Amino acid sequence: MSREGQPFIYLDHAATSWPKPPEVTEAVVQATLHDAANPGRGSHAMAVRASRILFETRKQLAKLFHIKNPNDIAFASNTTMALNMAIKGWLKPGDHVIATAVEHNSVRRPLYYLEQTIGIEVSYIESDLTGKLKVEDVESAIRPHTTLIIMNHSSNLLGTIMPVADVGELARKNGIKLLVDAAQSAGILPIDVEAMGIDMLAFPGHKGLLGPQGTGGLYISPNMEIEPLLHGGTGSQSEALHQPHVRPDRYEAGTQNTPGLAGLQMGVRHVLKETAASIHAKEWALSQRLLEGLSSLNPVQLLGPGIGEERTGIVAFNVAGIDPSELSFILDQHYNIAVRAGFHCTPMAHMAAGTSATGAIRASVGIYTTTAEVEALLHAIKEITEQYGI
Repeated sequence: MSREGQPFIYLDHAATSWPKPPEVTEAVVQATLHDAANPGRGSHAMAVRASRILFETRKQLAKLFHIKNPNDIAFASNTTMALNMAIKGWLKPGDHVIATAVEHNSVRRPLYYLEQTIGIEVSYIESDLTGKLKVEDVESAIRPHTTLIIMNHSSNLLGTIMPVADVGELARKNGIKLLVDAAQSAGILPIDVEAMGIDMLAFPGHKGLLGPQGTGGLYISPNMEIEPLLHGGTGSQSEALHQPHVRPDRYEAGTQNTPGLAGLQMGVRHVLKETAASIHAKEWALSQRLLEGLSSLNPVQLLGPGIGEERTGIVAFNVAGIDPSELSFILDQHYNIAVRAGFHCTPMAHMAAGTSATGAIRASVGIYTTTAEVEALLHAIKEITEQYGI
């Protein structure tokens, strides 16, 4: 086994998409060179250009997610920050929250913190082994003091696509707010916040939206107000001691990542041109080939929905007799293939899948992944299992 002369194959798009479209890199460079003043902090020409970059990025995101007012989008450094903004900004002592049992730690840990500090109550809805849950189970968990339902749009371990629209309808019927973690779906699955009943949408810039790391945001419905996570300079109402109430300033204390958001704008434009539906169709086809190839290898245990079922481009699996971290290391060092191994910051999903003791390998495809790269991974797994005598 040797990696000499082998091309680099990147199958870790669920963590960060790579490579980025050329226009994304170019926008970051141009903003750094020519538009690097503080947006909203001055009236000179460079500051105005920086402000325009931010507003245009909001407009493109609003177009993608079917958001009426771009100013209802607050930028954040990543999905984790956006989820913390939503969870800590909305929940009050004594509130009851419903979440799924396949949530990321970016949901689980803030909820645990609030359980310990202000006494919120949390109910986690169990799923089956593939991550699927029943809407009626969510309905059964509703209590008189339930104020928030949280669910990811797609599991970052299992690739399962959640029934967001159905839960959104349930939430609206019961006067409950719905927060959706779109870390694995923004730019990959069609999202319409109005049609799907989404009150808050947390999203990353650096995954399916094809932008730089350190970008992301939170959509907050105009029908709700949350407390700011951060307090400080906004460039507006500087004479006031309180945080401004005008959006998006209320939720964006401090200098924004103008070059990164310039790149994100170009990433979103690229997604709008390709369409999320067509990107999902391509990634689904690649995931199906990966599932088919892996299922033909007896020592492989597949996680998540089966062949032919709806999922995102995430395929997690284990190979009997090989530790996931060891297998990932071999793929990297001997085959030049990048995947991720471990617990993927979602221990509850591993509990649902029955892999809490081992973790799993996660291969995730992206917009630029080719069939040849998927075949290369399948060949590598087959060769490794033969070398191990499995």
